Amino acid sequence: MSESGIQESDNDCPSRRKQWSAVGNRVTVVLGAQWGDEGKGKVVDLLAQDADMVCRCQGGNNAGHTVVVDSVEYDFHLLPSGIINPKATAFIGACCTQHCIVLVSCFERCLQGWEGRLVISDRAHIGKYDPGKAVSNQRECLSARSAFSELCERVSLSPSSTVFDFHQAVDGVQEQQRQEQAGKNLGTTKKGIGPVYSAKAARSGLRICDLLHDFDQFSERYKGLAKHYKSMYPTVVIDVDGELAKLKSCMERIKPMVRDGVHFMHEALHGPPKKILVEGANAALLDIDFGTYPFVTSSNCTVGGVCTGLGMPPQNVGEVYGVVKAYTTRVGIGAFPTEQSNEIGELLQTRGKEVGVTTGRKRRCGWLDLVLVKYAHMINGFTAIALTKLDILDVLPEIKVGVVYNLDNQPIPHFPANQEVLQRVEVQYDTLPGWNSDTSAARRFEDLPENAQKYVLYIEEHLGVPVKWIGVGKSRESMIQLF
Repeated sequence: MSESGIQESDNDCPSRRKQWSAVGNRVTVVLGAQWGDEGKGKVVDLLAQDADMVCRCQGGNNAGHTVVVDSVEYDFHLLPSGIINPKATAFIGACCTQHCIVLVSCFERCLQGWEGRLVISDRAHIGKYDPGKAVSNQRECLSARSAFSELCERVSLSPSSTVFDFHQAVDGVQEQQRQEQAGKNLGTTKKGIGPVYSAKAARSGLRICDLLHDFDQFSERYKGLAKHYKSMYPTVVIDVDGELAKLKSCMERIKPMVRDGVHFMHEALHGPPKKILVEGANAALLDIDFGTYPFVTSSNCTVGGVCTGLGMPPQNVGEVYGVVKAYTTRVGIGAFPTEQSNEIGELLQTRGKEVGVTTGRKRRCGWLDLVLVKYAHMINGFTAIALTKLDILDVLPEIKVGVVYNLDNQPIPHFPANQEVLQRVEVQYDTLPGWNSDTSAARRFEDLPENAQKYVLYIEEHLGVPVKWIGVGKSRESMIQLF
């Protein structure tokens, strides 16, 4: 008899526990551990080669991932980069923001037979469409035509948020106002992502399910939202009728792809064995709650965003791989303790071709910051690390690594939340010898120069997380797997 008075059977309880304790399939998660641009797309591309399903759980086309396959370079903004695998189904979850017309426009230009292979979450929010940028990247939508021809049949879209024209216009006006009023802006991508998530939080946003349910009701709500933005930002030009006409046309195209994302994901987790891969957009230090606020994105790009974005329980999260660049980069404005505004920063920028996939902006560059990466590990619980772009350091005679933050000449045991405090920290570095030799041809850990091996082992020891992959080039073949 238990304390609650309920009689227990020693024989029955274990079997009942076993009966009800099945977790189902677990997802493998790939997350950025710095400020983005770490090379997540390449890691996802490797893992996606034998994946049954690849997922995006948050963000919009403000994220950009580059993958090189057979000397062809692909840039992704909305689709999971793992979609290159012709056998994988792609799923875009509820916390993603959708440019419906961008999606359709890109597919029409470079894909055939895609309608039967794409699924979208009906809870995703809708955002703005910019016709000038819909297919501006020819590498994604033209040069890759043959490789993508069978792609879209395998994409699933959850009921996510939708982006409209005026979201991007408002994003630009807000940035201009910040610059005029405070002398600085946030450095957003101006893709309208912030305004979409703001409308979502204010409960005035529109979702894919609203678009598909009753277009007349949707149109009235759209007009109300447009009127609201027009009253707040009088200079914003909104072509209500033209936008609605585009959305109505788009609606008919995407309707067959839209599913209830929670049910879709549940079936994937609890059906036959599947390898499910989740590709995080942005990175830990851009997370709306745990990043270097306010210079962050508008969604949760840490491991918790996987559960909320896909509508799945945490018990189904398996491996969590953190992607770490061998040095540190950042796009836009905000504190950057290890930044090198000197010839070292210029060398890293030039050798690493550090230009944003989405914005075309040059990335700021600096030494590897292990205080920052340890903080990302505290939040995400990385089970292994992918260390990318090690080859960019090949020409340096010595390499510095940030290991401690000092504030007022005292070490601090945490990563500061306040931007002004973060601006004031002084970084304590460890200096390691360089290797002054080309690593790009290495395909095993043993092929790396001794000092390059020591650099990797130093990072492992400091983080307490094993390095599983080392990147020494742009192609799939240039990722060295250690275990």
